[in-house]
Amino acid sequence: MGKHSAESGTSLLLHGDLDIQIVEAKCLPNMDLMTERMRKCFTGYGACRTDCRKDPHPDMRKIITSDPYVSVCLSGATVAQTRVIANSENPKWDEHFYVQVAHSVSSVEFHVKDNDVFGAELIGVASIPVEQIAPGDIVSGWFPISGQYSNPMKASPELHLSIQYKPIDQNPIYKDGVGGDGCLGIGVPNAYFPLRKGGRVTLYQDAHIPDEFQPKIDIDGGRIYEQNKCWEDICHAIAEAHHLIYIVGWSLYHPVKIVRESTKPVPRGNPQTIGELLKNKVQEGVRVIVLLWDDKTSHDRFLLKTIIDKTVGNINKNEAGGMQDGLMHTHDEEARKFFRHSGVHCVLAPRYASNKLSIFKQQVVGTLFTHHQKCVIVDTQATGNNRKITAFIGGLDLCDGRYDTPEHRLFKDLDTVFKDDFHNPTFPVNKHGPRQPWHDLHCKIEGPAAYDVLTNFEQRWKKAAKWKVSVRRAVSWQHDALVKINRMSWIISPSGDELSAHVCEEKDPENWHVQIFRSIDSGSVKGFPKLVQEAESQNLVCAKNLQIDKSIHNAYVKAIRSAQNFIYIENQYFIGSSYYWSSHRSAGAENLIPIELAIKIARKIKARERFAAYIVIPMWPEGNPTTAAMQEILYWQGHTMSMMYKIVADALRKEGLHETHHPQDYLNFYCLGKREVSGDVPSTSHSNENSGLRLAQKFRRFMIYVHSKGMVVDDEYVIIGSANINQRSMDGSRDTEIAMGAYQPHYSWAGSSSPPRGQVYGYRMSLWAEHLGTVEECFRRPESMECVRRVNQMAEENWASYVSPQIAEMSGHLLRYPVAVDQDGRVGPVHGQESFPDVGGKVLGTHSSLPNALTT
Repeated sequence: MGKHSAESGTSLLLHGDLDIQIVEAKCLPNMDLMTERMRKCFTGYGACRTDCRKDPHPDMRKIITSDPYVSVCLSGATVAQTRVIANSENPKWDEHFYVQVAHSVSSVEFHVKDNDVFGAELIGVASIPVEQIAPGDIVSGWFPISGQYSNPMKASPELHLSIQYKPIDQNPIYKDGVGGDGCLGIGVPNAYFPLRKGGRVTLYQDAHIPDEFQPKIDIDGGRIYEQNKCWEDICHAIAEAHHLIYIVGWSLYHPVKIVRESTKPVPRGNPQTIGELLKNKVQEGVRVIVLLWDDKTSHDRFLLKTIIDKTVGNINKNEAGGMQDGLMHTHDEEARKFFRHSGVHCVLAPRYASNKLSIFKQQVVGTLFTHHQKCVIVDTQATGNNRKITAFIGGLDLCDGRYDTPEHRLFKDLDTVFKDDFHNPTFPVNKHGPRQPWHDLHCKIEGPAAYDVLTNFEQRWKKAAKWKVSVRRAVSWQHDALVKINRMSWIISPSGDELSAHVCEEKDPENWHVQIFRSIDSGSVKGFPKLVQEAESQNLVCAKNLQIDKSIHNAYVKAIRSAQNFIYIENQYFIGSSYYWSSHRSAGAENLIPIELAIKIARKIKARERFAAYIVIPMWPEGNPTTAAMQEILYWQGHTMSMMYKIVADALRKEGLHETHHPQDYLNFYCLGKREVSGDVPSTSHSNENSGLRLAQKFRRFMIYVHSKGMVVDDEYVIIGSANINQRSMDGSRDTEIAMGAYQPHYSWAGSSSPPRGQVYGYRMSLWAEHLGTVEECFRRPESMECVRRVNQMAEENWASYVSPQIAEMSGHLLRYPVAVDQDGRVGPVHGQESFPDVGGKVLGTHSSLPNALTT
């Protein structure tokens, strides 16, 4: 594995963290020389003789020269970037970076570039051989910048920096398990929001859980794990709010009923739509603010929709949808019109790009990337007569197509439960079924961490708020709509003392430690500091002209590195670590999550310890799997799988275990599917007998769309949020995301001889009960070979039932993902099943000419 690198020379695996300080450069060449000469021709200004070590022109606006910045590159992947310093041949950055690495390299390269309106131009490269860095000593000093220079009279350019490598084995935060911070209690270090104690977390699977779904899952304390009802809890929280209701989402569809099959009284007696509920709360005097992503393709401003409809198509695939009101069918314009003049503050927020970019590029960036966070924030009852802030976050938007239960109906109840809420983008012209079942994860947060979710909302709202003209007040700031909770003594706030916001004591076994993470940059929030040193003090990453919070990615990496026994992932996408693929290494999917998982397994194989990774993804991305965009996403996903299985297979061979063990004894990918036997299906007149729709109706089957964004580690730690495992969600400067990581300190492996059996364990077992249709004893130890092989057996049987021409009920929904993995880790299509049943489209996808940034 350490030899796998595209770079020349001996490569070594750097797996751990790099502490990098980029101080300054000197004697850089003038890359804007042609522009400067033209200026001199018109101004008559003569050349001046300068000493590169002393700048005689402190007013840099009088000269035109390079606008340098530095990119730190490993295996072709950019892992850090300084800010741009305008017009300077002797720039001083003094910037610090703490970078997670899992790269095979022969050297660490520092690319010094000149920023330009037409794109960056390489000035030169400073390199440090990996052999100097690998021992872990601090390497510092001036390093030559190699490049093509034409001025022999000028001193050679140099870069001043320091770098230190800290291997994973030497970092104590990874040793005691993901929930084993001990007395430090630091959570994920270098994050914008710190770990908060004294909290409470409620975990949800799907939008609703009926009372009939009650698998018997024993947890500590002689208790049975209880499932919770997500949309029902959100509805009651909104109905019982006294002061504020803040909603931030990718989409909100006002006619959707969020309570449909309730077993307890519905607020106001009758099921209400989310739009009616919010309007009624305004009439009660509650401040209601809705902040939605502005899909620019849903309107024709600046002819942008026409351009994108013709050139881009439906490829913005962090969420999929139809074409009724914009490419992504988010109903943003419908929501804005519905809430107009109602008292509900509804603002559509574009995905802001840096104002340093051209106007056209800002429009393009604002169209390609999205605001993807999903949060509901309300005030709820606290102790006595006090109120507290409660936040719901996860993968569920309050819009059409999201309501579902563990049954995941295809054809049943289309005229009742799913009336006016039929959603299946694979077959847009279809109202008779199958509907697209929807599986998702969500959570409720109470305690100090809920106020961090509130801070995120306030920062985003202040950025999105615009000048508002009214009759009564000539001009007012729209962000005045925010409730000033610090002025309301009866609303508990942690601003003075965090203990006051605790909802559990530390000695309470049901206490939670919770940390909020984000992917977001300064283009989407107001409040990030502009000075580099201040941004670094708040654990923000500075890259060119942006300040970035990418703590979601860091949280995933930290959790994987700390894992001791197993990892269970459900995610809408699984793409990353492209710099380690066998081809297309420059695709740009540079997040570390897939390679960290593969390296974790390889290290466990070397140590002769059991470890298992279970990854559940959709059968195909939402929409038509034969389209170019869907095929390219599947193509990148196949490359990611292949890279991981190759690492695992190589580890088995190196340890002499390849004849007795298979890569799928450690790493497995699954999807979800459903067959529904009962009920009649009216024929669809618009479809021929061999169309995907008619075949899906004939065989009464369809995938269950996995929209989850979550991970369970060792049954003690859980991450849930809006972030997919792809570059769009993990980059920090693309889609905006929010997530939480949490654990119960009384239920962890640290200091215990038995596995944790708290709420996280119960949640994971409940998800498995939903997917597998049963609870078996071996499920209690997912890392065991017995469990892995049993789950694989069940998934294989379910897949055989799913593709069989004989229609029969399946015993569970979990299917093996339809690829073949051989003993050497090679991934290929299953013979005779190269395409998806009914709908077509190659399982392993095909490459296209679409921009990589859209599909990675």
